[in-house]
Amino acid sequence: MSGHSRWSQIKRKKGKADVQRGKLFSKILREITVAAKNGGGDPKGNMRLKAAIESAKEVNMPADNIKRAVQKGTGELPGESYEEITYEGYAPGGVAVLINVLTDNRNRTGPEIRHTFEKFGGNMGSAGAVAWMFERKGIISVDADKISEDDLLEKALEAGAADARRVEKAFEITTAPAQMDEVRDALTRAGVPITEGQVMYVPQSTVRVEGKDATSVVKLIEALEELDDVQSVYANYDIPDEVLEAISAA
Repeated sequence: MSGHSRWSQIKRKKGKADVQRGKLFSKILREITVAAKNGGGDPKGNMRLKAAIESAKEVNMPADNIKRAVQKGTGELPGESYEEITYEGYAPGGVAVLINVLTDNRNRTGPEIRHTFEKFGGNMGSAGAVAWMFERKGIISVDADKISEDDLLEKALEAGAADARRVEKAFEITTAPAQMDEVRDALTRAGVPITEGQVMYVPQSTVRVEGKDATSVVKLIEALEELDDVQSVYANYDIPDEVLEAISAA
């Protein structure tokens, strides 16, 4: 499994569902507020806001919560002021890690991220250290059990997608970032069973890791994702499925 991670992803470990749901809601609401602040409160003309609202709906967030987050961004309601920062670094095994953050206090967030890297055997790098290894793409996930590959490929190409491939139990459709919304809407109208659509950073190449390094990489990524200010974590690891299953079972 290669490691590009989504900020709407549900964590693997059991027994933390309520805590994870609260953190997930907080991250999505923060993204909605910043998207509305930067691009206006109308999702029809603000692709980033539209994507954030779609993510909120996917996790059954109440409409009132979404509305208040938008209003905080547009200034109709008082709210916090967030700064967008990207941190970069390396996990064990030479795995590149890219972290997107929305914070109201960079003096708190930077040291937290540095400490997390060091705790799990990684190290934080300077700006530009690993960003060049990733490319922004629109990624649309489709339930592979509900549509045939031939049918999906035909509809994806007609909708303007750049590529489509099977990844475990899902198909991943790739688009240009600016076209993701348009392609997703066209696929929805065509009856394609979409489970998620996000613009994200995808590694241009991957680093295979196993053994202790694989365990350390997974623990580092999970620890970074748990930080309140972290919106998304992307990494270029390639960990065999059986190794991931063993880590999960441990």
